Amino acid sequence: MGERLMSVLVLLSALGSGLVGGIFFAFSTFVMGALARLPPPQGIAAMQSINIVVINPLFMAAFMGTAALCLIVAIGALLGWSGPHPTLVLAGAVLYLVGNIVVTMTGNVPLNNALAAVDPASAEGAAVWARYLSTWTAWNHVRTATGLAAAACFILAWRWPTAA
Repeated sequence: MGERLMSVLVLLSALGSGLVGGIFFAFSTFVMGALARLPPPQGIAAMQSINIVVINPLFMAAFMGTAALCLIVAIGALLGWSGPHPTLVLAGAVLYLVGNIVVTMTGNVPLNNALAAVDPASAEGAAVWARYLSTWTAWNHVRTATGLAAAACFILAWRWPTAA
C-alpha cells in the first residue's frame, strides 16, 4: 500500500475518531445532564428514543466506518506498509477500537438494553435510570477521551514530518 494512500487513510481515521469522540463529548458534557434534570419517566423515555434513533446510516457509517479504517491502518502499520509514524498510527487505532467499539459493546450497549426493557413510569425504571445515569456516563467519558486521544495520535502521525 502506497504512502499517499496510507496518509489519506490515517487522515480519515483522525477525522472519524474526532467526529465520534465529539459526539460522545456532547453526551458527556450536556446531553446526559439535561436528561438527568427531567423527571425519571421523561428522562428514560427520551434516552430510550435516542437509543433507537442513533442506529441510523450516518452515525453507523461514522462509528463503524472509523473502526474499519482503524483496522486497515493498524494492519498497515504492523505490516510495515509505507506511511506516517506506524507507532502513533497503531496507538490511535487501538485507542479507538478498544475505547470506542469494545467499551460501547461491553459497557454502554448492555446498559441501553437494560433501560429499553423497563417501563419508564415504573419504580424499577426509576431505579435502573439512577444507576444508568452514572454508569453509562462514566463509560461515555472513556469513549470521549479515547476517541479524542485516537484523533490526536492520527493527527500527529499524519502531520509529523518523517525522517528524511
